[in-house]
Amino acid sequence: MSDWVLGVIGGSGLYEIEGLEEPRWLEVETPFGAPSDALLSGTLAGVRLVFLPRHGRGHPLPPSAINVRANIDALKRAGCTDLISLSAVGSLREALAPGAFVIVDQFIDRTVARESSFFGPGLTAHVSMAEPVCPRLSELAAAAAEAAGAPVTRGGTYLAMEGPQFSTRAESNLYRAWGCDVIGMTGMPEAKLAREAELPYAAIAMVTDYDCWREEGEAVEVTHILEVLAANAGLARTLVRRLAEALPAVRPPSPIDTALDAAIITAPSARDPALAKKLSAVAGRRLGMPE
Repeated sequence: MSDWVLGVIGGSGLYEIEGLEEPRWLEVETPFGAPSDALLSGTLAGVRLVFLPRHGRGHPLPPSAINVRANIDALKRAGCTDLISLSAVGSLREALAPGAFVIVDQFIDRTVARESSFFGPGLTAHVSMAEPVCPRLSELAAAAAEAAGAPVTRGGTYLAMEGPQFSTRAESNLYRAWGCDVIGMTGMPEAKLAREAELPYAAIAMVTDYDCWREEGEAVEVTHILEVLAANAGLARTLVRRLAEALPAVRPPSPIDTALDAAIITAPSARDPALAKKLSAVAGRRLGMPE
């Protein structure tokens, strides 16, 4: 059995993973409330895998209602060592046609209504987000996507918007001028919270449409997106299997495993015990606390 525990966060169109050995749904309680759904745990190609449908099965949760802190905390409590994010996005580049898979390496966060940190008054931490994804995990994910037959672009900037409405054409063109490549509603603060939880994170953005910047094209419509989602979801399931098959038996350490070592600046004597207790899973290693 591999010493990896791979967490997979499934986006729109991806609500379960087939082919798991000994699958079971786990109800996980967190001090940050309820996650989007139960966690599907099982084994795939000798790797323990924990899957969480980001929007819940049946897609009841819009982006702004997703309890991202609870999701990341639950995955950490379930023993995940690394996280793969799969999400549907719009394209801001002609070359990134619907069906393309982009291995994101940068984000611009334009969300405004979401809790973006586990920390707060009484326990302050500042993690580095200069490189917001794990390079080694991203490369493994890119290779798995190619093995699954997906058209892959390595590297791209993801603009995270609040939603649930799609962009205006003016906004879409603004984001293009900023150098963004894809646009979605769930990549942030998910990547930030994964970093605070010391979980190496890779983001696979699956293009469903051209957003609305192409004036000669149609505006974004959910019916068209759903058609592309179905094809992307099949590739995504194959990607997960290929990734599990390709993971080295021994998980190499990542600098992200110790991201909190230099991040927590509140003196032990000034820390809020109640907040520290809530952080037993995401920061327990650094705080010297059991989960």
